[in-house]
Amino acid sequence: MTSVFGNLGIVGLAVALTVLLLVGIKGGGKVKPLGWWPCLVLGMLAGSSYYAAGGVFAIIPDLVNGGLTAARGLVPGVTMAAVALTLAIVIGFKKLTTKQVAILGIVFWYAASGAGGVWGQVAKAIANLGTQVS
Repeated sequence: MTSVFGNLGIVGLAVALTVLLLVGIKGGGKVKPLGWWPCLVLGMLAGSSYYAAGGVFAIIPDLVNGGLTAARGLVPGVTMAAVALTLAIVIGFKKLTTKQVAILGIVFWYAASGAGGVWGQVAKAIANLGTQVS
């Protein structure tokens, strides 16, 4: 036995992370609600798993990509790296709820991975890890 739940798969990981964010942000059960950092990290992991899972989960990256394309249309010449840096600044300096942090984490991860550089490499590594988990 190499895993607790058997063959989770990348789609299963995407589902589990989505449910964790939906239920964990509000809390109310025996476990405390998710804090700021866990919401950010889980949002980033969810965004990466959505991208890797494809299928119905492709809706999220497609929506994010559409929004980012629209933003770049408003400010011609702005790069994906600039969008990712702007999102990082907003996440770091704006007072956000944990729900907002999780959503911006998903958007940030998509923008940052599309920008190339270190974040693009990390996104590829997480996608590879997700396929290995499956």
